Amino acid sequence: MDLRKLRNIGISAHIDSGKTTLSERILYYSGRIHKIEDVRGGGDGATMDYMDLEKERGITITSAATSLKWEGHSINLIDTPGHVDFTVEVERSLRVLDGAILVLCSVGGVQSQSMTVDRQMKRYNVPRLAFINKMDRTGANPESVVKQVREKLGADACLMQIPIGREEQFAGVIDLITMKALYFDGSNGEKIRAEEIPAELKDEAQHARTHMLEALSMYSDELMELLLAEEEAPDALVHKICREATINQGFTPVYVGSAYKNKGVQPLMDAVTRYLPSPLDRNFTALNPKHPEEKVKLDSDPTKPLVAMAFKIVDDEFGQLTFTRVYQGTAKKGEMYFNQRTGKKERFSRIVKMHADRREDVDAAEAGDIVAIMGVDCASGDTYAAEPNYCTLESMYVAEPVIKMSINPLSRDGADRLSKALQRFRKEDPTFNVYTDEETGETVIAGMGELHLEIYVERIRREYRVEVEVGAPKVSYREAPTVATAFDHKRKKQTGGSGQYGHIVGHMGPMTDEERTEAGGEFMFVDKVTGGRIPKNYIPAIEKGVRNMLAKGPLAGFPVVNLKFELEDGSYHDVDSSDMAFMLTAQELMREQFHKMKPALLEPIMLVEIECPESFQGSVVGNISARRGIVTSTEMIGNKTTKIIAEIPLAETFGYSTDLRSMTQGQGTFTMELYRYRPVPMNIQQEIIAERKAELQPA
Repeated sequence: MDLRKLRNIGISAHIDSGKTTLSERILYYSGRIHKIEDVRGGGDGATMDYMDLEKERGITITSAATSLKWEGHSINLIDTPGHVDFTVEVERSLRVLDGAILVLCSVGGVQSQSMTVDRQMKRYNVPRLAFINKMDRTGANPESVVKQVREKLGADACLMQIPIGREEQFAGVIDLITMKALYFDGSNGEKIRAEEIPAELKDEAQHARTHMLEALSMYSDELMELLLAEEEAPDALVHKICREATINQGFTPVYVGSAYKNKGVQPLMDAVTRYLPSPLDRNFTALNPKHPEEKVKLDSDPTKPLVAMAFKIVDDEFGQLTFTRVYQGTAKKGEMYFNQRTGKKERFSRIVKMHADRREDVDAAEAGDIVAIMGVDCASGDTYAAEPNYCTLESMYVAEPVIKMSINPLSRDGADRLSKALQRFRKEDPTFNVYTDEETGETVIAGMGELHLEIYVERIRREYRVEVEVGAPKVSYREAPTVATAFDHKRKKQTGGSGQYGHIVGHMGPMTDEERTEAGGEFMFVDKVTGGRIPKNYIPAIEKGVRNMLAKGPLAGFPVVNLKFELEDGSYHDVDSSDMAFMLTAQELMREQFHKMKPALLEPIMLVEIECPESFQGSVVGNISARRGIVTSTEMIGNKTTKIIAEIPLAETFGYSTDLRSMTQGQGTFTMELYRYRPVPMNIQQEIIAERKAELQPA
């Protein structure tokens, strides 16, 4: 396999931008499928949305992988979901990909989920192309979208094509490098016809080409000199500069088209092979377990020792399927490899290439490949290597769940099947949590949003045939200190034999933003004890005692965040002091003195983006205020549609989709994602604490 001709790409975007429709066209034009199916409406449904639930709802729930050939290049393609509830699917796909296509709607432009996807691409340094889809929609405005990409995403974006006509008149595209007009003929747009640019668009095309070359000249002195000398830039040079600028994260080439109307997809795929990186163009490093400060450089070389990452796990009736990206070396069927986290040696009994839910057996997978492996038992994010303690790839970022609900089987005989289902989904999806509430004894599931949990409940009913009842959704609040306080706490217990003695002195209170970054989490423990006032071996026990109290805060039993604990002084007893004594001292201090920091409850605030006809704007905004929300911006899209962006507490968003539909006669749509945590108003805080206490009272 020629690695220079391999591309690992993902398609990601905001909901309903047309990702799955685009991937369906790519599969058709590459000859991978022979009939185009649509996401919504009869037929078998889109190839990449193979789950029944995906077909019914017309949304993507899990990322699907496939491979195809394009102009002599091999491409591994992953189609990802748009809903923020399934954000982990996008996260883990981008973690292992070399490039991406960011799909944007020609009317909606850069929306809230586009920003989340953009942050994920930047987190893993994934170069991307942008594709402005739905050019046939009323109100299509590619120039405005490019402006939003530059302003909102901070990307150096530039149109590489301009459209021929817009909205209903959208007929094709003008390629600004070859300066040819491209039309897409045939029943499915499979025949590309290149012609001279229509006379009325010549000036606009020339102006757009000059703008494109000026943008690219920022990355090349050679091109800058040609432009200054007013000489023609050769196509090969423009392609070369565009590729280098894209791979080095500076530049985002933008293409236009309409996947649904079969226009503009082939030039986009040509750009994927031309400008996005092969595995050889990426610099991959891993952590060295023997010397943590050193990084191990990985080479996309099939002859070196194997290094691969399991990035996604799917359990089906045939066993566990582990999606794996090979970074170095070759994985061979039947060989044994070491899981770097557990140190266990495991056999790769089968290696398969995936095409949505169909699989094809292969004997080996080389560096750069994305395959699924059967017969291994691992967790998402594990690294496999040819030798133990070789290196570990940095794992992916996993967001904290924000919503939870209780779940119980209706009949006793469903309990086993329910626990099997929950165990499987927890393994597959790191953002889906399951635990038993100690006080109430209920099984609680937690996730990223109402839709996230609703889909899993539906899958339990269908795939495991268990009828369940679910409690009302509950919000994951947090407790945080608001003022600092000093403490001087002594624990003295004398019972026959050795007693317990611990004495600690210091300060505790909220962290600053810099401290939070430094701590890399929600708790910072600072040891300032000098002169052996407390022996060093007792310090970890004190930290453990404080940490034990963070899971359930003393205010209302919610997790404690943003706490800095400074230990400055104390004393100990030669006989009565022990690790246990100091741990209990710290726990007692937190229980008795936490209230001195005037703790506040924090609640998750959602960033909600609503689109509705202008005539309903008043009632929608009024309803946001009634839900304790704040409108941060409103803008007009097209002629009669308003886009409203608001911050609304998660507790007030349950059932919002039904309310919005009834307020806007079914024409309003909305998306939401976690924005931040903010203190709860005092009157509501008291209500929550009272409710929580009633819940925790033994019946």
